[in-house]
Amino acid sequence: MTPILVFTALAALLVVTVVAILLRPLWRAPKVTPAADRQQVNLAIFRDQLAELERDRNDGTLAAADFEQAKSELQRRLLEEAQPEASETARETGSRKTALALLVSIPLLATAGYTLLGNPRALDPMQTQTRVSEQQIEDMLVKLVEKLKKNPDDAKGWVMLARSYKALGRLPEAAEAYSRASTLVDQDASLLSDYAETLSQINGGKLQGKPSELIARALKLDPEDPQSLFMAG
Repeated sequence: MTPILVFTALAALLVVTVVAILLRPLWRAPKVTPAADRQQVNLAIFRDQLAELERDRNDGTLAAADFEQAKSELQRRLLEEAQPEASETARETGSRKTALALLVSIPLLATAGYTLLGNPRALDPMQTQTRVSEQQIEDMLVKLVEKLKKNPDDAKGWVMLARSYKALGRLPEAAEAYSRASTLVDQDASLLSDYAETLSQINGGKLQGKPSELIARALKLDPEDPQSLFMAG
């Protein structure tokens, strides 16, 4: 069996294992307001406040510069509200942390599979049940970076690296990786919006400049892209 077929088969098993583990804490978690519902409420509030600001600007009671500053602040608050709630009950916190840890592990495990292709034992689904040390994660990323140095035109590899860096909170490095994957990112609305979000987080939630430009390009490719619509307000 070729390495590609081995990778595909074991990757499928890995996905099933991760999803099964991921769903367990979510099933046991207390019922809370769905994130999508909260986003809809936040969007409605944002639009009402933005409409009020626009009325004040049109009436001449709010200067153009003040309007732009207030609008940026609204957008920043909206992005912050989109993040998971920081205060939870002890039981809810435990289950949420488990789910979050697994969600973060998915791009990192994908990176490991990509980096270690040709070594099927490294993709054994049973290995996902053990804790991966920070050093192991760093080693995976180093190996992927080395592969990309040898093949800098591998856009998929750069995207994988960008998502891994973003999951780890290494935002400047994630942004650099996204920029190296331009041949792929420029053709994908979701990747453009991910890139925009990364740059926005680096700039303290501000969307002016390149983040705004990337969002506009994403919406041109896909006017219904959810993340782009959310960030554009």
